Amino acid sequence: MKTILFACVHNAGRSQIAAAWFNALSDPKEADAISAGTQPANQVHGEVIRAMKEVGIDLLSARPQLLTEELARSAHVLVTMGCGEACPIIPGIERQDWPIADPKGRSLEAVRKIRDEIQQRVTAMLAERSWGRQ
Repeated sequence: MKTILFACVHNAGRSQIAAAWFNALSDPKEADAISAGTQPANQVHGEVIRAMKEVGIDLLSARPQLLTEELARSAHVLVTMGCGEACPIIPGIERQDWPIADPKGRSLEAVRKIRDEIQQRVTAMLAERSWGRQ
């Protein structure tokens, strides 16, 4: 079982979307995802909750959490999204950076585009590694 850690600054937008898509689309026997932030917010952004609800994914109970080195070490792949140098570099852990806009304070239409871009990236990752649902 592989664990993918999606990280951004507030863990209230991009990384929550990515982990939710990953867990919805992956084979749970192969891989799962968690998310965290370098400066976690108090809650997931409302516009993110609305955009994900449109595609049948409920983030109402999701809570931002702090990205710690210990949490990063538990992952097989660390995918960063805008946290730059604040995200830990852990030797031996694969790291990818996805340059994705922050959905905070954006219109629902803009958040939908971010949501869909993240879905495409997650889908490609799952296909590349054969971790998708069969």
